[in-house]
Amino acid sequence: MRERGAAGGLCAALSVVLVAAVLTGCHGPSGGAVGEGADGEGPGPAVGSAEVRPSGYGAVFLAVGECSSFGTVDPTEVPCASERAAARVVAREGGRASGGPPCPATTDFVLHISERRPAADEDGDGAVPLGYACMRKLQPPHPGDPGGGGGPRTIVGDCVRDIGGGRVREAACDAEGERAPRFKVVEAVADRADCPASTGLYVRLGGEHPVGCARPL
Repeated sequence: MRERGAAGGLCAALSVVLVAAVLTGCHGPSGGAVGEGADGEGPGPAVGSAEVRPSGYGAVFLAVGECSSFGTVDPTEVPCASERAAARVVAREGGRASGGPPCPATTDFVLHISERRPAADEDGDGAVPLGYACMRKLQPPHPGDPGGGGGPRTIVGDCVRDIGGGRVREAACDAEGERAPRFKVVEAVADRADCPASTGLYVRLGGEHPVGCARPL
């Protein structure tokens, strides 16, 4: 789930890690909390390092359409029909995620692939290029879906809860008790002035419509 504070950016690591887009919210007209996003609680693999897969899977490690294994440490590329397959690559970019194109809206988690020089790799040149893979789990639940309570991006349909100190964190829209959300993003617009009067929190989403209009629940 994404925790929001006063400032931030997309956190990226040099080994395979779960990351989330850090999203900054602003005070809404009804005095809503200020927020910024970083996926700290949502489902998905924990920090690990990419393991070079055997030859024969293609020219690029974890290319679009290929699948990764289960596990929180050293996930590998496996055939998507394998019982070991856990998630599929929906987008693959070079460089660091902080400076690259954002993942598709319903991405469940992001894997960072660090540059290493093993004895053998996918194309035999001894190098794994720096990049990141946007992953979608093969089976539900999907934290990247609207209201799912996680994923690297905040999108229309997502909810957030107050965690104190002027911060909010993304929460599943159907959560109850201490994890119950306080706001729901109902619209994405180009400017705050375009949000409906019921907006209680503005959330920075990025893209062509960077302002998320969130109403109190």
